[in-house]
Amino acid sequence: MARCVSRRTRPRGPEEYEVPLPTPPPDDPRFPAAAAPRAQSASALEEAVTACRACPRLVAWREEAARTKRRAYQDWDYWARPVPGFGPPDAALAVVGLAPAAHGGNRTGRVFTGDPSGDAFFAALYDIGLASRRTAVHRGDGMELYGVRITMPVHCAPPANKPTTAERDTCRPWLARELELLRPTLRTVLVLGGFAWQALLPVLGDAGWRLPRPRPAFRHGGEVLLADERDGGELRLVGGYHPSQRNMFTGTLTPEMLRDVLREAARTAGLPQR
Repeated sequence: MARCVSRRTRPRGPEEYEVPLPTPPPDDPRFPAAAAPRAQSASALEEAVTACRACPRLVAWREEAARTKRRAYQDWDYWARPVPGFGPPDAALAVVGLAPAAHGGNRTGRVFTGDPSGDAFFAALYDIGLASRRTAVHRGDGMELYGVRITMPVHCAPPANKPTTAERDTCRPWLARELELLRPTLRTVLVLGGFAWQALLPVLGDAGWRLPRPRPAFRHGGEVLLADERDGGELRLVGGYHPSQRNMFTGTLTPEMLRDVLREAARTAGLPQR
C-alpha cells in the first residue's frame, strides 16, 4: 500500500494558525482601529466610516441635531451619520479639514456641503478649476472634484465644533487609512487650521513620513516637505486657515487668500488650474 508522505519541510509558523479576529461592533471604541485597516478601497472605507458609532457624545449630538433641525431645514431628512471623505481615490492633493458641521455635512452627508464654510471653499475650488460646480447643496447635486480629495480628522459633527482629544484619537485610524490608500498618487496635503495640523502630524509620522524636529508649527501659507522613509518619495504639507464663517467674517481669511493657498497647494501637487 502506498504511504502518504507529507511534503512539508518545516514546522508551521504561528502566523499560519492565526485566524483574523472579528471586527468589534460599530459602537465599540475599538471599531475604527479594527475596521479601517481592512478597507481595501476608498469606497470600502467610506462604507465602514458611515457605520461607526464609537464615540457616544458625538453620536448623541449628531442625532439630536437631526431631530431638532434648524427652521430652514425642517423638510430635510438629515444624514446624521459619520461623513466620509469625498473626491477621487487617486487624488494628488488631499485637503484635511476639521469635522462636519451639525447642520452642514451632518445634514447633507458630504463634507463642506450645505454650510458657509463649504460655500467659500467650493467657490474657491471652482474658481481655480478643481471643482465642477461653484456651490455644493447635497450629495446628489453632481459635484465633482478634479485631483482633490477632502477628508478630516473627526468624521462626526461635534458640539460647538470642538472634538475632544479622545474623540480625535478614536477617529484617527480612518484618516490614517485614507491617506494610506491615497499614498501612491498623493503629492500635497492642504491642512485647514491648527486642529487638523496637530491631528495630521502623528498620523504621517506613524506612516513613515519623516517629521522635522522640532515639529513644524501651523501657519497660513506655511510649507513643509516630508521625506518618505519607505521609498524616498516626498510629501508637501501646506497650511491654510480654515474657511470658517468666523474667519471669513472677520477677514482673518479672505476669498483671495483662500484661492491663493489652494493655488499653491494645487501647483505643488501638479494639478492643472485655470
